[in-house]
Amino acid sequence: MKLEIYDSTLREGEQSATVTFSRGDKLKIIEALDNLGVSYIEAGMVTGEADARFFEELSELKLKNARLVAFGATCRPCESAALSPSVALLASVPCDTVCIFGKSWDYQVSKVLGTTKKENLRMIADTVSFLKSSGKTVFFDAEHFFDGYSDDALYAMEVLATAREAGADRLILCDTNGGMLPDIIGLATAAACERFPGIIGIHCHNDLGMAEACTVSAVLSGCVQVQGTVSGIGERCGNANLNTLIPILQLKLGFDCIGERLSALTSTARYINETANRIFDEREPFVGGYAFTHKAGMHIDGVMKSPRTFEHVSPEAVGNLRNIVISSLSGRSAMADKMAGILPHLDRNSPEVTKALIAVREKEALGYSYEDAEASLALVIKDALSLRKNYFDLVHFKVMTDEDAGGHNDQAVDAMRSSAMIKVSVDGKEKLSAAEGNGPVNAMDKALRKALSSFYPIIDKMKLTDFKVRVSSGGATASVVRVVIESTDSKSVWRTVGVSPDIINASWQALRDSVEYMLDMNS
Repeated sequence: MKLEIYDSTLREGEQSATVTFSRGDKLKIIEALDNLGVSYIEAGMVTGEADARFFEELSELKLKNARLVAFGATCRPCESAALSPSVALLASVPCDTVCIFGKSWDYQVSKVLGTTKKENLRMIADTVSFLKSSGKTVFFDAEHFFDGYSDDALYAMEVLATAREAGADRLILCDTNGGMLPDIIGLATAAACERFPGIIGIHCHNDLGMAEACTVSAVLSGCVQVQGTVSGIGERCGNANLNTLIPILQLKLGFDCIGERLSALTSTARYINETANRIFDEREPFVGGYAFTHKAGMHIDGVMKSPRTFEHVSPEAVGNLRNIVISSLSGRSAMADKMAGILPHLDRNSPEVTKALIAVREKEALGYSYEDAEASLALVIKDALSLRKNYFDLVHFKVMTDEDAGGHNDQAVDAMRSSAMIKVSVDGKEKLSAAEGNGPVNAMDKALRKALSSFYPIIDKMKLTDFKVRVSSGGATASVVRVVIESTDSKSVWRTVGVSPDIINASWQALRDSVEYMLDMNS
């Protein structure tokens, strides 16, 4: 059975407290979602002329898989839809499909709209019929449906019936407060699907942490459309996470959501988070970097013998990768598996495996840890096997921080800037560059990439996304600083580590590894 996937990242997602999309961001996200194969892309709410002009621009797009949707509200109490400026604007946009929301909870009708239940029904019917007469496909979001159904099921169902009789093509049941449990969602959805078969959709918020479970319950009760956002971004605690829902519905329950494009899910999720300027949650199911990462010895042994022992789906199915964490406690089999991408002919008894294990253990004795720095690990292994390529040599670097930025108050501290000067040598050719940054590591990063960009232009695609510092205490590594840097090229993410008593030196090591790993990937 085909399920409609309705993405609301550009509207619900932008209601997140930490997310704002530029026009360019929106165009990139629309293209990515279309390539992924979702059915509908809600491109934004139409509240004024600027929104209408944006939809005019979107009408020039040649989408392959998705249909764009414009979002709006019903007319106001005692207002005719035909005379409502906002409804008229929604009807005028060059977008075949529109989605409007209306109240389905009598409590909201009286407390928020300040009107009667009868007038609320009139507003819904008038707005839907006006938009239908304008040639639109109309989806009706029954806002607060499940709260309304719990308080007054007859009225909540009457709201749906009113929208349907006025011509609504889809009736979307919304858990707007995000406070419902999956069993309640299932029961109410089943009742709606029995009365309105084949046109019910589901829209859940995540205030109980159950948006995905509630959505699955609704689908199993008969929904044909699933609404959500990439990574679940949205107001308050967010919305149902399509990164999680699409694989569950397609791989676990057999619904056709995006077909063979499922293997593009991980890269699309990362790209959209990058475009939204969000740090990607590596613990996301299916698409996160830790989703198929194995550390425990028994787990590693099991998954190497048969992936099904500790993986409920294949990572390749969603475009992800299996990762085996290597530490001083790892055995030969784990190291041989980690080295398969470099020398696929190796087995656990190969002398190269022993050499790599010794190199890792020597590094860990100095305070290094590769459990969250797989890129540096790959470079250590190559170094041990004399396979590491030398892309550049550091001739000199200097980092300075301005400590006299206008006084000693908090604003002065915020205004402090760092600068870095770096000289590198590539095949005997030296290049000196300098840059300012928000802190010494940012300045070093900018200066290094500036110095290398003429030799390796692809480095412009790379940027740092996270920086962590840990201080080791006790034993031989007392007072040693461990720095982990996360980097991305918008397609993949990698982490590198540096260790030193000097935080600048440790940061340099991690930064150097990050750059070398990126160049290695593209060599």
